[in-house]
Amino acid sequence: MRRTDKSVGKLRLLLIAGLAIASLTSCNRMMTPPATQVLKDADAKMASGDLLEAITLYESALDNSARSADIHYKLAVLYDEKMSDPLNALHHCKRYLTIAPSGARANEVKSLMKRDELALVTTLSGDSVVSRGEAARLKNENLELRKELENRNAQIRAATLTKDKRATTGTQAEKDASPAAGKKIGGRSYVVQPGDTLASISRKFYKSSSGWKKIRDEDGNRFDDPGKLKPGQTVTIP
Repeated sequence: MRRTDKSVGKLRLLLIAGLAIASLTSCNRMMTPPATQVLKDADAKMASGDLLEAITLYESALDNSARSADIHYKLAVLYDEKMSDPLNALHHCKRYLTIAPSGARANEVKSLMKRDELALVTTLSGDSVVSRGEAARLKNENLELRKELENRNAQIRAATLTKDKRATTGTQAEKDASPAAGKKIGGRSYVVQPGDTLASISRKFYKSSSGWKKIRDEDGNRFDDPGKLKPGQTVTIP
């Protein structure tokens, strides 16, 4: 009898231990939702290139909870980058913003939406269908052309400023090098100063006195004595 009681006691202990282990296993399963494993499997499928299976797994994990926002983001990126499908990418972008309008990836999703909207419009507009790659190439070419034009305009503006500055400096230099006060040079005319002769005026304009005859002839021989001019007379310089 005593041995029988001991055997029964051992069986009871074994049963209690088994129930405890089963209970712990059940709790562990409850703590690790099946969706978590599904998402891990989906990530693995996408990494291996099995995109259709990855989409199926991601979509099976959607439940409209806050956690679904990240799944919609992954689906949007998958459709955009892997499948070149802007329409479905836009759908999941909108679902993300509906669930998490201020989520951590909201700005990234909005940028992705703009890109996909442009790609979708480019693909569907017009008689000819333009691929996303071609649309991106054209966009980059336009940006490069715009940048080149801006650089070209900047160079033209800089050259114009330099030219204007040189012209202003030259004008000032001409003023500084002009004859003494009271002498006027403008429109090839000159106001005679005390002591001036046609020969001295010729030297001022032609660097030689030999041009005095041209000055005299230009003024109609109205000077009685080329060596004696009256101050204040206007001489025309040919």
